[in-house]
Amino acid sequence: MTQHMHDDMDRRTLIIAGGAAALGALGADLFLRENRAATPHPPAPPPPVSPAETTASIDPPERNLIDGIVWQLLASMLDPHGEWQRIGAHSLLLQWTVLDGVSFIPNLLGLPTIEDAPNWRRIQREPWAKKIIMGLASYGNEPNARRDVAQLAALSAKVARARLPFKPSAFYFPVEIDPTWQAAGQIGPLLADIPRPLWVSCYDNSNVGGAALGDWLASFLPKDVGVMLQDGLGGHMRTAESARQYVEALRVRLGPERVALIAEAFRPDGSGGLRPATAQELRPQLDTYRGIETFVFEGPHYLSRRIIRQLTEG
Repeated sequence: MTQHMHDDMDRRTLIIAGGAAALGALGADLFLRENRAATPHPPAPPPPVSPAETTASIDPPERNLIDGIVWQLLASMLDPHGEWQRIGAHSLLLQWTVLDGVSFIPNLLGLPTIEDAPNWRRIQREPWAKKIIMGLASYGNEPNARRDVAQLAALSAKVARARLPFKPSAFYFPVEIDPTWQAAGQIGPLLADIPRPLWVSCYDNSNVGGAALGDWLASFLPKDVGVMLQDGLGGHMRTAESARQYVEALRVRLGPERVALIAEAFRPDGSGGLRPATAQELRPQLDTYRGIETFVFEGPHYLSRRIIRQLTEG
């Protein structure tokens, strides 16, 4: 969920490696192993958690600017803390839970687990994670993810049905779509085995327009799969007003219940990397999206407590 900054860097490589030292890398890619189908289990009931294990205030939001945040799980970001509920966040979108064959959930289908895995017991009790949209399996490298989309979809279907430490409210298949992907049409049938509710995401750096993008997506996506549009502001691809026009066009073509928006909370830093957007940049962006289900990318890295405070004071 990033935008092109260099021709020789794919979008995911940029956010993982070039999005400033704060991101870091997961480590060397591990080959996606073929796993035998596991017997499906219902989600494990969460153990009781004391209020002391949550870190955020449960007070009502001070400004309803967003609906949720995206968390890009990386080795450098395994323990997110924030006050995103103060600007309205109540849903957590996990960008993925299996990346390059490594699981961020212990004991998942026999996959290797990231060292010091997230404390899912705490996270599911945070006020900004009342609902968890579970991102499934992908690669950090977008061209490789698209090449192996069939294998990733098959693994994602298994992950979604595995025994989990939380109960997802929905699922997200994290192989991103854009009009330059000539083989994107193959994704439709591949999504059949992944449980619903289900979301995918798309971006349009080619500027084909909202109506044309909607027609194209409608030509291959199942009618029960939602679309999260990346607004493009992080790479200065378009304005917030233009992004809203895209959303309105997608709503007309796909239906309002199938469309949400990813608001990019980063900007180019002038040296080939990324920096957090300022509150002065974010406020008009988010105000423009009122009435649209909006998730900010990316909460733990870019929406600090200081920026949250500035947004609530503005």
